Amino acid sequence: MQKVAPEAVVAAPDLQQRLGLLLVAVLLFGNAQATQLPEDRTDFLWHSYDGGGVTIEGPSVLIRKAVKNQISIWGNYYIDMISGASIDVEATASEYDEFREQISGGIDYLRGKTLVGASYTRSEESDYLANSFSFGISQDMFGDLTNFSLSYAYGWDTVTRSTDNVFEEDITHQSYRIDLSQILTKSMVLSLTYHIITDEGFLNNPYRAVRYLDATSGNGYSYEPELYPNTRTSNAAAARSMYYLPWRAALRGEYRYFTDSWGIVANNYEVSYTQPFGRFELDLRARHYNQTKADFYSDLFPFRQAQNFLARDKELSTFSADSVGATLSFDFSKDGFLWFDKGSVSIAGEYILFRYDNFRDVRSGAPAGAEPLYEYHALAIRALISFWY
Repeated sequence: MQKVAPEAVVAAPDLQQRLGLLLVAVLLFGNAQATQLPEDRTDFLWHSYDGGGVTIEGPSVLIRKAVKNQISIWGNYYIDMISGASIDVEATASEYDEFREQISGGIDYLRGKTLVGASYTRSEESDYLANSFSFGISQDMFGDLTNFSLSYAYGWDTVTRSTDNVFEEDITHQSYRIDLSQILTKSMVLSLTYHIITDEGFLNNPYRAVRYLDATSGNGYSYEPELYPNTRTSNAAAARSMYYLPWRAALRGEYRYFTDSWGIVANNYEVSYTQPFGRFELDLRARHYNQTKADFYSDLFPFRQAQNFLARDKELSTFSADSVGATLSFDFSKDGFLWFDKGSVSIAGEYILFRYDNFRDVRSGAPAGAEPLYEYHALAIRALISFWY
């Protein structure tokens, strides 16, 4: 059952960490359209992300088992091992190593054409503790041609700082989501999603700083801590369509629109093509993302405490990201072996290029405000082996 994804309620400070969480969301919730109890399965995942001076990798294990054909229970264990130094860290601090551990569990209950699910997730690292609870209900209607689902999630986080034993701040998140899937023809499915997220509390990174012009400094600028509003409301809408082609292939298209109370407007376009070859399946995809900056973002402020709120997080700047990726899957047993009904293995790779329109590379040594605009590429890899029983 597709419910609120973990990345919607766990406030990872950086884009790289959110990409890792996205892999878990896909693994746990998939893209099921009909209301049905998920299959019994075990998944072993290894994920890796390398880009922008940061490497994130680690394993994930998911186990799901049904009870009496009405209840499905699942548990997931996920690890992020983070090392390196992003451009923000290189400018103001030293390299670091971080370890994030996430444990999730949930239950789905099927009654007739109604599926109800609940889950809990706890994510912990040295200076960040995140908890979230989600609940959702899904219903098939109109001869199973339409599926409608509602979900709600609540998250509560604690932020600390490794350099300050006294510092401790709280964050709460609430998420509301509506999904509607409609079978339009025997070959085409359309899905619509509307998602609202509200955040309240300490929403900026306790280590990150902004820079401002300072003639007394040797490089022409100095740093001061970031300061964000303590509330944020985000709205997102998405339309997805899948068309099954006559030669046993599928074409997908997706558009997502995002806006928030901080002034960010984002658009995401994605297309993919899936082609089976016997026991193999190849999926090719391309994506483009762009966004405008937050109202209180600036790469270089004119003076210290130039405004009420201050941000220099590059993920709040104006930027775009283009990516291409492929997934190759192989069903290595459809007739069963040992106590398993079937199994599959897949490997996925994605190349991403980030370009920032108003975030500059201060490492260049150029005069303040004249540094080259920052851009970098990243490679994300996922290896997955699954068993159904």
